Amino acid sequence: MAVKDRGGSPLESGAQAITGQLGKTIQRLRKAYNLSLSDLAEQSGVAKSIISQIERNETNPTLATVWRLSQALDMTVERVLASSDDAPFVEKLTRADTPMLVSEDGLCRLSIIGWIKTVEWLQYYDFHAEPGGELDSDGHQRGSVECLTVISGALEVDVAGTVETVKEGETVRYRCDRRHIIRNRGSVPVHAFMVCLLKAAVLD
Repeated sequence: MAVKDRGGSPLESGAQAITGQLGKTIQRLRKAYNLSLSDLAEQSGVAKSIISQIERNETNPTLATVWRLSQALDMTVERVLASSDDAPFVEKLTRADTPMLVSEDGLCRLSIIGWIKTVEWLQYYDFHAEPGGELDSDGHQRGSVECLTVISGALEVDVAGTVETVKEGETVRYRCDRRHIIRNRGSVPVHAFMVCLLKAAVLD
């Protein structure tokens, strides 16, 4: 990341100026993602010893190294370099960037607002169901639990034949390691918030 002057020699001042905060930023993001040095090394292709030196501000990494680390941490190079050591982790997705699932009948939509890095154990969605809409899901892994909070309207939740009606402001929690169906039997659209815990040890 060094800049060259007209004579071709590197000007290290800019690199030196950012290294102090860069090491702290890399370490902060790594810990925020709950990654060990070995994990980040494996995901980025940067040697564990080099990452350790960067975090301790003992080396000036090349731009290529910063790029590989930023890719592994789901951040742009610019944001990694611009981050201060005490800045909070902030990631913004626009409506267009937010992936969406649609039920087979086309009447239910789940915007995936959860973090991709937690998808194997924690998923959460912004759920909309048009009148007559039905979301029919197979069971997830054993012990999984789903929490559904209705923001407006009312939904019917059918878990292996046990049916519960959930109205505005109410929350229902249920085992989702078996077939479960969410229906909008009303005449108005329904808005809800859904969280799925795929490894709910409390039920094991």
